[in-house]
Parts: sequence; C-alpha cells; structure tokens
Amino acid sequence: MSFEQEWASVRSTSTSTVSTRLNQLAPEPGGGGGGNADLSVDQDKLGAIGSAAYALHGRLLKDGDHARTSTTEAATDMSGHGFRTGSAMSTVQERWDSQLRTLLDACANISNHLDYSAASHAEEEADIQAALAASRINEYFK
Repeated sequence: MSFEQEWASVRSTSTSTVSTRLNQLAPEPGGGGGGNADLSVDQDKLGAIGSAAYALHGRLLKDGDHARTSTTEAATDMSGHGFRTGSAMSTVQERWDSQLRTLLDACANISNHLDYSAASHAEEEADIQAALAASRINEYFK
C-alpha cells in the first residue's frame, strides 16, 4: 500500500469516527442558555461590584503612591554616584506610575458604569411597569 493510499484511508476513517464538541460550562439559571429569554439584573450584585471597585480605587489612590518619594530620591542618589541602577529605578517608578494611573482609571470606570447601569435599569424597569399598567387600563375601556 502506498503512502497516499494509507493516508487517504486514515483520513476517511478519522472523519467518520470523530465528531466536534465544544467545551463549555453549563448555563447559569436566568442566563441566556436553556431557552430562557428573560433578562435579569441583580441590583445587589451590581451594587456590590461597584462598591468594591470604588473601595479599590480609594485604597490604590491612598496606598499606591506611598513609595514614590523614596524611590525617586534613591534613583537620583544612585544616578548621581554613577550607578546604572539609578536610571533603572527611575524607569520602574515611571512604569509603576503609568500602570497605577491605568488601574485607577479602570476602577473608576467600572464603578461609574455600574452606577449608571443600575440607575438606567431601574428607570427602564419603572417605565416598563408604567406602560404595562397603562395597557391594562386600556383593556377596561374596550
């Protein structure tokens, strides 16, 4: 049997016995899986996540920058004495500042968006309830 014949045989056998299966988690109750089309928002969960993001922002703002002065002084002293470690420390401090600002922005963004989402959802829910109540009133006028 030639290589091409053997290869064709292996390919045909493998395609007939192999099926595709996607790995996934079981859908959570109330989610999009299982034919459940209802959208649910847990205000308590949104509030807890937003609160945690706000608290993390506060802690990072307070504690994330406490080593700036000593690191900058050490980098300046080392550079002044001809050590290359001084410029490396300066680079680390600059990178830390950049990453800290990015993380602070992300925490603020998460907190603000969750506050907005919770308020927006509550407003939309009230509008829907009012519309449903009005539609039920209209049923009595027919």
